[in-house]
Amino acid sequence: MIRIGIIGAGYWGPNLIRCFQESPGCDVVYVCDRDPRKLDHICARFPQVIGTTEDADVLRRDRVDAVVIATPTKTHYRLAKRALEAGLHTFVEKPLATRSDECADLIDCAEANGCVLFVGHVFLYSAAVAKLKELVTSGELGDIYYISSTRLNLGPVRHDVNALWDLAPHDTSIILELMGRSPLSVSCSGLAYLDQRIHDVCNMTMQFPDNRIGIVHVSWLDPRKRRVMTVVGSNKMAVYDDIEPIEKIRVYDTGIHAATEASSFGEFLYSYRYGDIYSPRIKESEPLKAEIHGFIDSVVTGAAPKTDGWNGLRVVEVIEAADKSLRDNGGHIPIPSTVSLRRASRSAANASGQDALIAAMGG
Repeated sequence: MIRIGIIGAGYWGPNLIRCFQESPGCDVVYVCDRDPRKLDHICARFPQVIGTTEDADVLRRDRVDAVVIATPTKTHYRLAKRALEAGLHTFVEKPLATRSDECADLIDCAEANGCVLFVGHVFLYSAAVAKLKELVTSGELGDIYYISSTRLNLGPVRHDVNALWDLAPHDTSIILELMGRSPLSVSCSGLAYLDQRIHDVCNMTMQFPDNRIGIVHVSWLDPRKRRVMTVVGSNKMAVYDDIEPIEKIRVYDTGIHAATEASSFGEFLYSYRYGDIYSPRIKESEPLKAEIHGFIDSVVTGAAPKTDGWNGLRVVEVIEAADKSLRDNGGHIPIPSTVSLRRASRSAANASGQDALIAAMGG
């Protein structure tokens, strides 16, 4: 039985506690939050859980085997570093940290201490996103031209991070998964209405190779909740509406093609195709439970999770660059090849270490 400690009982914390408690093979032992009222509410709902206001009570290997961090974004790095140094498997809600160098440090720390580092990009465990990925990789949509997404709502307004850091990691993680790689550069614009220090409306554009782009629009100020992603391909187009209860994905056999011949210069040079619309069958399951099962499986087997530290680093690199662009009047910010370079360096180091071991053994 894996003993779980959860730090943070705010907006998302109760959902994590419920799903961990309902998952076989683990037991939520501790919950930590600085607000005693939240702790009272949690402990009344889950009487078997021990509540504490001190994170030091949770970050102990004699009490828990794994820690879940669902605290404000700016605290993620500090708490995750302490958990990993204590030898605890660590689940961090998105984003992994607020800087790419912090993410890289956590990856190193997890490896040095033999711990699983898991990032809560919950939409990558959604059956709908898996189906969308299948549509892309199978070639049914053709060559991908662009992917656009909107994530809007009236609040909840954050005070520690802007709307970009709060909302865009979700759509960024999905777009990177569908594109199969990181972008070359990012630009972002936005406005701060409620607090001049914090942007509450942001528009981010990611430039990918082969003339492809990803567009993300996020806001805390929209009158209605909206979570829609559109994937436009050369053959077909797909729309993913996360709020839609049944037909979350619709595939449109629709497109525009340039005419191969024209009898005169002024003749209309494009033809429009309006074909069928269908909704593929999706076997629904709760994404958060699927995510938690992925974490537990990695802890038990030692296998790298889908949303490991490298996955978290890729997303943070994009948001970090977009935030820089946001504060630099929307200029294009190149994305460094941190992940590929670090992995190549690590592979080379591992290979050198193996060669040295073979030589020492007389091989």
